[in-house]
Amino acid sequence: MSRRLLGVIAAAVFGAASVTAVDAASAAPAPPAPPKVAVDFTGIVALSNCSGSLVRVPGAADTDPALVLTNGHCYEGGEPGAGQVIRNRPSSRTFSLLDSTGRRTLGTLRATTMLYATMTDTDVALYKLSTTYAQIRQSYNTPALQLSLDHPTAGADIRVVSGYWKRIYSCRVDGFAYRVREAAWTWKDSLRYTPECQVIGGTSGSPVIDVASGKVIGANNTINESGGRCTLNNPCEVDQNGNVTVRPNIGYAQETYTLAGCVAPGSVIDTNRPGCLVPKARSAAAR
Repeated sequence: MSRRLLGVIAAAVFGAASVTAVDAASAAPAPPAPPKVAVDFTGIVALSNCSGSLVRVPGAADTDPALVLTNGHCYEGGEPGAGQVIRNRPSSRTFSLLDSTGRRTLGTLRATTMLYATMTDTDVALYKLSTTYAQIRQSYNTPALQLSLDHPTAGADIRVVSGYWKRIYSCRVDGFAYRVREAAWTWKDSLRYTPECQVIGGTSGSPVIDVASGKVIGANNTINESGGRCTLNNPCEVDQNGNVTVRPNIGYAQETYTLAGCVAPGSVIDTNRPGCLVPKARSAAAR
C-alpha cells in the first residue's frame, strides 16, 4: 500500500471521528423531566355531600386562617343562581380532614365564614376556618395544598382526589372548553378530562392536582352522565360561534387560578386584586 493511500485513509478516519464527536456533542441527552409528585389524600377533606381540600396561596402566612376549597354547588345554603355571587357569609360548616391514606379521619375542621361562592363563569366556594395553617400542622401534621396561580396546561398528568369517596382518579387534561353549559349555568374556559376520569356524584369539589407540580389547578364539578344536551348532569360545550358539542361520559373541572388571585393576606377575598378573575358581588356584604 502506498504512503499516499495511507494518508488518505488516516484523514478519512480522523474526519469521521471528528464528525462523530461533534454529532455526539450536539446530540447530548435532554435534561431529565422533573420527578412527579406522589399524590395521596394529604390535605383532602370530606364534606357532608361533596369533596374538598385544605388550600393556601403562595405567600400565605402560617398564622393566617386556613382555607377549604370546594364547588359553589356544594354550598350548604343551596346552589347559587345564575349570575349570583355570595360573599362573606357566616358559616359553621364542618370538614373531615383525612390522613394521607384516606382510610382514617384525623380530625374535624370548622368554618367561620363562607368567603366566596358562585356558579357563574366558574363553580367554586372558599371557606375560612377557625384554625390557622400552623395549628392544623401542629395538631395533625398535615400541610395545605398550594393553589396554582397559573393557567393549567393541556396534556398535563392530573389526579382528581375525592374525600367523600376516598378515591383518586387518574387522567390527563384533554383540553379546555370555551364554555360549558349545564341547565341554567354557564362556565368559562373549563378544564376537560380525558375519558379515564369517570367522576361520580360526591366527587364534586375534589381538587384537581397537577402531578408535575403537586399544585391544585382546578375543582372537579361535573360529567355528562347520559349523553343529554346542556341539561342537569349532562353538560355540553359551546364554542365561540355558538356551536354545541355533547361529549357523553366526559368530565370537567373549573380552573382555580382565577380565584387564587383574589386571596389577600389574612385569608380574605379582595376581588380588586390583580389576577382576580372571578365575578364580583355588587358589594362585599353577604348577598
